[in-house]
Amino acid sequence: MPPHPCDTPKMPPPGSPPQLPKELVLKLYKTMTLLNTMDRILYESQRQGRISFYMTNYGEEGTHVGSAAALDDTDLVFGQYREAGVLMYRGYPLDLFMAQCYGNSSDPGKGRQMPVHYGCRERHFVTISSPLATQIPQAVGAAYAIKRADANRAVICYFGEGAASEGDAHAGFNFAATLECPIVFFCRNNGYAISTPTSEQYRGDGIAARGPGYGLLSIRVDGNDVFAVYNATKEARRRAVAENQPFLIEAMTYRIGHHSTSDDSSAYRSVDEVNYWDKQDHPISRLRHHMLNRGWWDDEQEKAWRKSSRRKVMEAFEQAERKPKPSPQQHLFSDVYREMPPHLKKQRAALERHLQHYGEHYPLEHFEK
Repeated sequence: MPPHPCDTPKMPPPGSPPQLPKELVLKLYKTMTLLNTMDRILYESQRQGRISFYMTNYGEEGTHVGSAAALDDTDLVFGQYREAGVLMYRGYPLDLFMAQCYGNSSDPGKGRQMPVHYGCRERHFVTISSPLATQIPQAVGAAYAIKRADANRAVICYFGEGAASEGDAHAGFNFAATLECPIVFFCRNNGYAISTPTSEQYRGDGIAARGPGYGLLSIRVDGNDVFAVYNATKEARRRAVAENQPFLIEAMTYRIGHHSTSDDSSAYRSVDEVNYWDKQDHPISRLRHHMLNRGWWDDEQEKAWRKSSRRKVMEAFEQAERKPKPSPQQHLFSDVYREMPPHLKKQRAALERHLQHYGEHYPLEHFEK
C-alpha cells in the first residue's frame, strides 16, 4: 500500500464500529453512489460544453456521508465547495442540483452563482462562496450566536487541508476556542491543494496536530471508512453541544478526480497513485464489501440500483437542460436593495433599450421572457 500523500500516521477509528441499522447503512451507500453517478454525468456535461464548470467528489464520498449521518437535521452546515454529499444526504433533490449547475429558471440562486455553489435554507446548508476559507470565521460567528441563544444545535464547518493554511483558519480556530463555541471543524485532507501536495504545504504533522495549540479537541480518522467518520463526528457533535467544546476532525482521504474541470491532475501525480486509491481503497467499495459480508446487499441489487440511480440523474439532467435561463431584466438588478435605488433603475432601463435595438445579437430565446 503506497503512503498517503500527507505522509502522516493515522489514528485508529474512535471507539468500536457503530451498530447502525441496515436501513441507515443502505442510505449511506445509496447517497454515496448517487453522488458518484451525478458527478460522472455533470463532469461529462461540462466537457461537452453544456455547463461552464464542475467539481467532482470522487474518493471523498465517505467524509460527506459519514459526517452528515452523525449530525442533527437542524445543525448548521458551512461547506467549502466539495460537500455536495452532505446536502444530498439531507434530501436535496436532484433537479435543484442540476438547476444550480445549469443556472436555469429553477435555480434558487437565480443563475447568479457559478456551478457547485449550492445552498438551502430549509436544510440548514449555508450557500457556498468561492473565496477559500472565508466560511471558517463565519461558521464560528454562527456557532457563537447559537450558543447565546441556547439553541441546542451545532455548527459544522468543512474545509480542505489547503484552506487550513489561510489566515481565516487561524482566526476561526482561535475565536472558537476562546469563545467556547459549539462547532465541529471538519478538515478533508485529500492530499492536494489543487496541484500542491501536502509535502509542500506544511512541515508539521498534518492539521489535527494544530488543534491543541488553539485549545481544540482534535482527532485524525480514516476518511475512507464511513463508520470511522460517523463515530468521530457523532462524538465531536456531542461534545460541542453538551460542553460548548469546539472540535477539530482531520479526515484522511484522497481526491481521485481532478481538482475541477479547470485542472489536469496528470501533470502533477502518477496514474498508478490515482488508480490505487480508486481501485483498492475507495470508500464506496469498502462500504459495499461490508454490506455484502453482512448479507445486506448482493450483485443483483447493485445492478438494479446503478440502473435506477442513473435513470434518476438523467431525468433531472434532461429536465434542467430544457428549462430557460432566468430573465436578466428581472433578476440581474434585484435582491441587493429592499427598494431599487435610482442608479440601478437607470441601468435596467439602459439594458432594456439596448436589447430592444440589438436583441438579435443575443440568444434571448434561451432566457425567460
